Amino acid sequence: MSGIFSAFKITASALTAQRLRMDVISNNVANAETTRTEAGGPYQRQQVVFAAGQVDPGPAPAAASPSRAAEGVRVDEILVDDTPGHRAYDPTHPDADEDGFVTYPNVNIATEMTDMLSATRSYEANVTVFNALKGMVSKALEIGRS
Repeated sequence: MSGIFSAFKITASALTAQRLRMDVISNNVANAETTRTEAGGPYQRQQVVFAAGQVDPGPAPAAASPSRAAEGVRVDEILVDDTPGHRAYDPTHPDADEDGFVTYPNVNIATEMTDMLSATRSYEANVTVFNALKGMVSKALEIGRS
């Protein structure tokens, strides 16, 4: 049964990671027109970087091997995309430079929507795995009752 619980933790780690990815993408979309941040310039797009990480499988039986930690998904870092945003001529904008140009964020809505779709599909796939694991545990308990 310990393997099943490790699988639950691995799937849960992937769900958590994809949820953070969706939050970062949502933040990018929400700030697609933000020309001034606390740092002073336009908003810079962010991206989530995943890595394989150790997932604690929980308490072990006495006979279990010491290296029982399973691999899972963890967020390694959230990168700030430093590519410059597009510039547009708008001398009436409060953030226009001395030449009348405004620098907008480097957020492309089509890219963000594509990334959101990918994150949503990954999240849904992990929910399916989680539900399949629940079904296996339920069937194992039914067998044990017989």
